[in-house]
Amino acid sequence: MLKNDKFVFRLVMGLSIFVFVAVVVLNRKIIPRPDNVPEWIYKLPTLNACINAICALLLLVSFYYIRRKRIETHKRINILTFFLSCVFLVSYITYHWLAEETSYPADSPLRYLYYCILISHILLSAAVLPMVLMSFHRGLQMQVAKHRKLVRWAFPIWLYVCITGVVVYLMISPFYTH
Repeated sequence: MLKNDKFVFRLVMGLSIFVFVAVVVLNRKIIPRPDNVPEWIYKLPTLNACINAICALLLLVSFYYIRRKRIETHKRINILTFFLSCVFLVSYITYHWLAEETSYPADSPLRYLYYCILISHILLSAAVLPMVLMSFHRGLQMQVAKHRKLVRWAFPIWLYVCITGVVVYLMISPFYTH
């Protein structure tokens, strides 16, 4: 591993841990939220679901283009997907810091299915972040063999996380109180 590779790896792991800790801290309401929450905050879950759906489609389109050796198109689509995922992350963190938590009803027959999907979504989203960041770096550096090795795992997990993000939203959204 080159000196630069070690730096990038440490940066990716540090950023991944920071994001994970931020999400945990904000979901636990350790940092107090302001008294007046703007109304637009309650539109963020819908925006997040839309971003997840678009990212899932873009990942599939990106896969289509790389299979046809259209590397430049593949790269541009992945840059857009990466950017949208960053917007999603900021929106997600903002919403979970400022909004009240919504619980799935205890009497719903779908409750256990919802929690199975939600838990797998959360765990895999935490696991895929460093893989996405490293594969993105490797792709931009045209380190094709290393990029391919990471993407073999990152792509299906990221796709699953995007799709289950939409599913989780569709299952919980009827129970929002705002």
